[in-house]
Amino acid sequence: MSAPTHAPAPAAALSAADLLAFTQRVASDPELIASLPLDPEGRTWIRLDGPGGSEAWLIGWPPGTGTGWHDHAESRGAFTTARGRLTENSLAVRLPAEGWQSLSLAPDVDRTRGLDAGTGRAFGEHHVHEVLNESATEHAISVHAYHPPLPLIRRYSRTGPVLTLEQVERPADWQ
Repeated sequence: MSAPTHAPAPAAALSAADLLAFTQRVASDPELIASLPLDPEGRTWIRLDGPGGSEAWLIGWPPGTGTGWHDHAESRGAFTTARGRLTENSLAVRLPAEGWQSLSLAPDVDRTRGLDAGTGRAFGEHHVHEVLNESATEHAISVHAYHPPLPLIRRYSRTGPVLTLEQVERPADWQ
């Protein structure tokens, strides 16, 4: 299944703002959003054709589900809620790309934002966040895009101010 794309920008010129514009256009396509099969227990997804060689996904979020803390390595990204409401918890800090297993975070780095249907968010490289559907009764659906395509995802656990690297996933793990 493919989403509409705009004229592809050269790979080096594709910005987080370009990705956000794409996710917002796709999130406003009711036919595509309705085509996503929803599972009552687990997230569902469809790979989309993103602009300029980007990686894009349509994702369904059952009530009470989330991603856990993670980053997208060197990829810029954006996502837009198409249906329902998502919450993003993020860290306003740039973590070292390598060479650490556990870090103590300063007390003022936490950010939380709610994203209702039609609301999106763009972010740069090394952005650490978790995305949640906190509804107890309603599915949420969102559109995500990343450029360059995700080389890996680092997953973290968090206990209070301590962030610990738990796992590194490669594209073969989710495609």
